[in-house]
Amino acid sequence: MTDGGERTVRLTVMGTTDLHGNAFNWDYFKNTQYDDAAHNDIGLAKISTLVTAVRDRIAADRHAPRPLLLDAGDTIQGTPLAYYFAKIEPITGGHLHPMAAAMNEIGYDAAALGNHEFNYGLDILRKFQRQLDFPLLGANAQDWTTCLPVFPPYVLKKVHVPGEKPITVGILGLTNTGIAIWDKAVVEHKLKFGGIVELAKLWVPRVRRAGADVVIVSAHSGIDLSSSYGDALPVPENACALMAETVPGIDAVLVGHAHTEVAERFVTNMTTGEQVVLSEPLKWGMRLSLIDLDLEKVRGQWKVVGRHGQVLNANTVAADPKVVAVLQKDHDKVIEYVNSKIGTCKEAMSAATAPWEDTAALDFVNFVQGDAVAKALAGTPQASLPVLAIAAPFNRQAAIPAGDVSVRDVAGLYIFDNTLLGVTLSGSQLKDYLEFSAQYFKQVSGTGPFTSDQVTNAPTSTAPNGTPDYNYDILGGLTKPLTYKIDVAKPAGSRITDLAYDGLVVAADQQFVVAVNNYRQSGGGNYPHIKTAPVVYNRQVEIRQLMIDYVTTTGTVDPAAFHTGDWSLVSAGAPIVISASGG
Repeated sequence: MTDGGERTVRLTVMGTTDLHGNAFNWDYFKNTQYDDAAHNDIGLAKISTLVTAVRDRIAADRHAPRPLLLDAGDTIQGTPLAYYFAKIEPITGGHLHPMAAAMNEIGYDAAALGNHEFNYGLDILRKFQRQLDFPLLGANAQDWTTCLPVFPPYVLKKVHVPGEKPITVGILGLTNTGIAIWDKAVVEHKLKFGGIVELAKLWVPRVRRAGADVVIVSAHSGIDLSSSYGDALPVPENACALMAETVPGIDAVLVGHAHTEVAERFVTNMTTGEQVVLSEPLKWGMRLSLIDLDLEKVRGQWKVVGRHGQVLNANTVAADPKVVAVLQKDHDKVIEYVNSKIGTCKEAMSAATAPWEDTAALDFVNFVQGDAVAKALAGTPQASLPVLAIAAPFNRQAAIPAGDVSVRDVAGLYIFDNTLLGVTLSGSQLKDYLEFSAQYFKQVSGTGPFTSDQVTNAPTSTAPNGTPDYNYDILGGLTKPLTYKIDVAKPAGSRITDLAYDGLVVAADQQFVVAVNNYRQSGGGNYPHIKTAPVVYNRQVEIRQLMIDYVTTTGTVDPAAFHTGDWSLVSAGAPIVISASGG
């Protein structure tokens, strides 16, 4: 009770984000239960158990209002389950999308659009939207010509409070402006995407005027100000904190997109002095955000007087059998698909020796990456530049067999969920990049034979226990060879010799387009030049999926089409011999 006799009620808002097609705690590529170093669990089936527990706890208090459940986007892309029902058996044929089926079963109240919702085209997205029992919101997804929203901008939910007037909750949905770049081929001349701060300034007052006592923004945009696309757009990619600080009238923000865990962050609005609580649960259904808003009536109107955020961990509960029952047939169908033949390979490709010799396995990754970027750049100013690609030997155990090839075989070559970008680098920058990469090797004299551990995984100041394989990059040319030698007898920083493109020495000012994954381009591994290089391609397509698509489309993988020995290790100019033992 307050001094005026009014009682305080607590409204709980639960939230998920970046589910990326994860319904079950399952790794389709490894064909086993999902696990990672932190022993996280994933998927909507486990989220459902957490949601039910929260609802049951709150229902036990007969005076507490019903909790709400929201999502902040990136739902229908990211796993073979999502891919299957977009490309193999598209939901446009009438099948209920498994993510829609699960979210309907759990009982979501609203969701925001994510950028990956657009990856499979507008027909798939609109069908998914129609299959939902709740609104899919996107106030800043606007018609190209009229600038009017083409998805519902917000929804009002009346929450019953026993013995009191209901609380009217306004839920505003905002998506990521980067869609205009990442899915340009899908949205150009159809949709445009205003900045989340600018559109929140427009819509939050409208939501308030429509009768909202509480305004919650579900935003597919990270908290801290940044943009992976630099200044290619006039508005930032990640701006939730800025929105909370500069747009009055917001009580809470469910944050998405950044794939980070932020249980609770407070931002003070500069106009009102009120605090706004922000919460971002971890990706893939690993966490469920709980935002608690304490309300009391002020002059007869509900007002938020307290805020709190936390996250619940999906690895603490079992899967909800109701969700499992709804999705089991879809899940089984996708497991069969992932293990089925999608093509053939003319000869076996192994990554076992990829860290110290030019292999067909890594050349295949680079070929697919370079080919995708080159095709996308057709008709652009960069179309005439030579295309290179960068790959790292992620997984020495990876191999594609001769003969029948499955989705899982291809995926084993690329074990991370990285997306593809294209940047431009000069010849001198390319040389610096390769020198940095060559720190991976220990300095040795003579030509061996050496065991692999005598030469690879050298300790550095930033990797005192040894440079991991995934931080050693190999470069290759798409249509013409990029050739170089790494002289391990020389100290780090002066090892790259005979650097040439198509047989000609690379000039310092020569320009190249370089296909690279988002981890490296965003600064992972701290490579020189790559983070600040101009981005000329970024559609946020997963590299692993590009490789699967290549095999599915062509039907045949022929190493002779892309494998040439373009780089090698030498000692004082002479080839060295390395065996895998001891690696």
